[in-house]
Amino acid sequence: MSPSPGHVELDGAWWPRSRDLPHELSALADVLDPLWGRITHIAVNPRHWPILPRKILVNGHVVKAGWFTSEQDQHKILLQSFTAGRWDLLVIPPETSAPSAARLMAAASANTGPPMTATALMTAEQAGGTSSSYGATSGRPGRLAVGV
Repeated sequence: MSPSPGHVELDGAWWPRSRDLPHELSALADVLDPLWGRITHIAVNPRHWPILPRKILVNGHVVKAGWFTSEQDQHKILLQSFTAGRWDLLVIPPETSAPSAARLMAAASANTGPPMTATALMTAEQAGGTSSSYGATSGRPGRLAVGV
C-alpha cells in the first residue's frame, strides 16, 4: 500500500516537557544543532501551542516560525536547517505517560512497515495500540527520538 498524496514520512519524534514552544525549542536545538546544523525555520499547527511568535531566539540565533492550521498535521513539527534540510518530527504531548511516549518514539523511528502520519500514530496509541501495532521498533540511521 502506498502513502496517500501529500503524506510525509516522519523522521523521528520529540517529547517536550511543556507546550511553551519558545522555551522547548531551545532544549530541542541543544540536541539537534550539533547533529543537523543550526535550525533556521520551524512550522507547527497552532492547536497545541498557545504561544507562537514569528521569531524565536534560540541559543543566540533567531529561528523563524510559521504555523498552518489545515496544511500541517497537529501532531507534527517541521524543522529546517541549511545543512540537513527538512525534518518532520512527531510531537508527543507533554502529558503522555512514559510507556506511551516510548512506544510513540519507537514507532516514529521505525525502519519497516508503511510510513504513518503523526496523527495516525497518536490515534493508534490512544486506541490502545502497542509497539507491535506499529511494526518494528528499531530506528534506522538518521532517525531521531528526543525527549527533552
